[in-house]
Amino acid sequence: MKQSRGISRRSLLAMAGVSVGATMFAPRSLLAHEDGAVPTMTNTAANAKNTSFAPIKQIDAGLLNVGYAEAGPATGPAVILLHGWPYDIYSFVDVAPLLAAAGYRVIVPYLRGYGTTRFLSSDTFRNGQPSVVALDTIALMDALKIGKAILAGFDWGGRTADIIAALWPERCKAMVSVSGYLIGSQESGKMPLPPQAELQWWYQFYFATERGRAGYEKYRHDFAKLIWQIASPKWNFDDATFDRSAASFDNPDHVSIVIHNYRWRLGLAEGEPKYDDLEKRLAAAPVIAVPTITLEGDANGAPHPDDPSAYAKKFSGKYAHRTINGGVGHNLPQEAPEAFAKAVVDVDGY
Repeated sequence: MKQSRGISRRSLLAMAGVSVGATMFAPRSLLAHEDGAVPTMTNTAANAKNTSFAPIKQIDAGLLNVGYAEAGPATGPAVILLHGWPYDIYSFVDVAPLLAAAGYRVIVPYLRGYGTTRFLSSDTFRNGQPSVVALDTIALMDALKIGKAILAGFDWGGRTADIIAALWPERCKAMVSVSGYLIGSQESGKMPLPPQAELQWWYQFYFATERGRAGYEKYRHDFAKLIWQIASPKWNFDDATFDRSAASFDNPDHVSIVIHNYRWRLGLAEGEPKYDDLEKRLAAAPVIAVPTITLEGDANGAPHPDDPSAYAKKFSGKYAHRTINGGVGHNLPQEAPEAFAKAVVDVDGY
């Protein structure tokens, strides 16, 4: 493990307020071998240490004025943390301080359709196709003059990191991806799944209808809370924790982006022709060569590959998978921030 970034495994635990020998960890602790299951602390909202970021910054980047949190030294190596749906930057509210204290420059942007991120033009198509979300991140890196960064995310954010690592590896130093290889295509999205797997995607089919769009528009707060409960059945989050993130769904473009994303996946909505070449490249399921650690919570209730071995061969560079135990669900960085931050630090040492 390299320590050129001013951090070691011992110091990461110390920053979390935990000694290396602390009894709150099982004997293997967070120092477990890379390919083993990694225990974490009891999965309750009471373990959260932070409830806010520094004031949100705004910057014009590509088609957007992006809202983002920043922590750590401006000269530190860059880490970009990418959230998913229906979550927001608060998924990383406890991860960011750990990495910042370790000397990293941490950037946590609101994706298009979330929080304070806005389109620069009212005429821009509210496109939610995955390649476009990845291009937003590249544009943000350009605007911030970040040539190369460690990318880490889950859900939409994990998919975005996967896409950038596959198509623009020169911009991705290393990657942490929850649930592994998430690159898909419209063609693959048309393939029927076994009934039990299809049942997990109930909301995708709901969003395919105008009733679903209207229902999400009207009940987005309650809808998102239901998804949180299903996706993380053992995470005892409180109302304050949920409400901090739910505020970001009041973005005027949120519903349009979410509905287009899921309809596009099913081939029920068109994308923009100028991105067709990118989608063709992604449809070929390209191998990812950058150093990668994939993570999975042992209680993830959202649709995800059941067996990490199903996607291990999609990573041709140095690679490890870690299962995070302790009732950890889909929102892994917020439920197990020390384990997530440790993965970022470790993959930087590859």
